[in-house]
Amino acid sequence: MFKRITLFLATNLAVLALLSIVMAILQRYGISFGNNTGLLVFAAIFGFGGSLISLMTSKWMAKRSTGAYVIEQPRNESEQWLVDTVYRQAEAAGIARPEVAIYDAPEINAFATGPSRNNSLVAVSTGLLRAMNRDEAEAVLGHEVSHVANGDMVTMALIQGVLNTFVIVLSRVVGRVIDGMISGNRESSSPGFGYYIIVFVLDMVFGLFASMIAMWFSRHREFRADAGGARLAGRDKMIAALQRLSQTYGESTLPKTVQAFGISGGVGHGLRKLLMSHPPLEERIQTLRNAPVDQVRGSVVS
Repeated sequence: MFKRITLFLATNLAVLALLSIVMAILQRYGISFGNNTGLLVFAAIFGFGGSLISLMTSKWMAKRSTGAYVIEQPRNESEQWLVDTVYRQAEAAGIARPEVAIYDAPEINAFATGPSRNNSLVAVSTGLLRAMNRDEAEAVLGHEVSHVANGDMVTMALIQGVLNTFVIVLSRVVGRVIDGMISGNRESSSPGFGYYIIVFVLDMVFGLFASMIAMWFSRHREFRADAGGARLAGRDKMIAALQRLSQTYGESTLPKTVQAFGISGGVGHGLRKLLMSHPPLEERIQTLRNAPVDQVRGSVVS
């Protein structure tokens, strides 16, 4: 928990520092953010800019950060099966063939990423290939192909952009109100040091709530991807794959940039659970067992 919160705070500090520098430079050249329209435009550019750049470079970043080997010419029967299975599932889901890759990691895991449904990457860990049988691995691949088919990467980028914009605007609007109350509503051509302290604190608070909202969407989309994996590979195979995943206790060595799209999730309670990108495995298994057959069949868009 401490590691997660520390990472969150460090990330926000970096973002806030960059934001302050950019705003200071623009204000120096006569661009004012004193009115809400100017602030909203700037916040939207800044808020969506990072998310869209991250989305567009997601495949490249995933390959570099995991050291993934993209299978262009299968070297053995196992790689051939992996590529054939992903291509068959992609065709069934109505998307272009993703790139298929393997990355070196001890845990059972896989992830999908990419800027669009027709430009994506599906990668599995060496730990998954060692620990899972073909039926279980097929279900995991179906789960990842479903993430792509459902447009989850684009959706999460847009949600993060909206939340970033919300945090930037609301923290500064509320910051003006609080600063005005503290200073006795005195008018000033430029905000004082106290205003920036207030905004900094509000960025932290609203940013934490924004992260909770983003992770709620992420957990919801995991249930949909599980149902998609059940449609593409079979319900029993998907349940068996999730049960096998539970043996790793949610461990993941994936970089934070792609961890939300891995199939393996963490274990947590209270506040930590609100910041988890994946629901607990027992909830996912129970949801699959209780899902009507028609719901499972209709879980992957085409």
